[in-house]
Amino acid sequence: MTEATIRSGKILTAGFAALALSGCITSRIEDAREGITGIESGESIVILAKSYHLGNETEGKYISCIEDALSRGSNGLRVIPHKQFVDSLFPWFEPRTAPAETKGLPKLMERPGVAERIAEQNVRYIVWLDGDTDRVAGGGSLSCAAGPGGGGCFGFAWWQNDADYNAAVWDLNGLQSAGSVTADVSGTSFLPALVIPIPLIARARAAACKGLAEQLRNFIVDEPEV
Repeated sequence: MTEATIRSGKILTAGFAALALSGCITSRIEDAREGITGIESGESIVILAKSYHLGNETEGKYISCIEDALSRGSNGLRVIPHKQFVDSLFPWFEPRTAPAETKGLPKLMERPGVAERIAEQNVRYIVWLDGDTDRVAGGGSLSCAAGPGGGGCFGFAWWQNDADYNAAVWDLNGLQSAGSVTADVSGTSFLPALVIPIPLIARARAAACKGLAEQLRNFIVDEPEV
């Protein structure tokens, strides 16, 4: 179960054993609310990549995963594809020219055509997504050999991937920050082998996508509990 507060938001922790050909996953999903949210029928949201300080961008496939998860189902939100939105407002929402924080929005909206193009797509929220999935640890050994009587693999190997993502939500009604949602997912995969290797894969990025999208939907649609 999750509990919501205005500042600390919702926290979700989970652990799954290596069952059904999967590894072990632990996740922590949080939100921090700065204002009351909500969305009307016909209003839409956009998911955009925010540049890192190192110059990299959030993976395009992860953004597409969030877009798909948010728009799916009977309670799906109206999501404008990020490439369509960026192209329609070129160059103002390119990573190098987009406003770094909400205080830059009023000036941006004063530029010719910007407010009109956003209004045409009925965009209510811009969600800036930052983060990545990295392999952070691993170990073990695995060897394979073939002989006259056949071959096989023997040993045990493991590796850990961490998926850390942050979604900053900007409300264009009032041109202010609504808060943020974060996902911190760790997945440990295993590869035991006694003749035949049996991969037990922990899909950390997929779990981070599902958890972040679910929390983000609740964050945008629901009013905070008091």
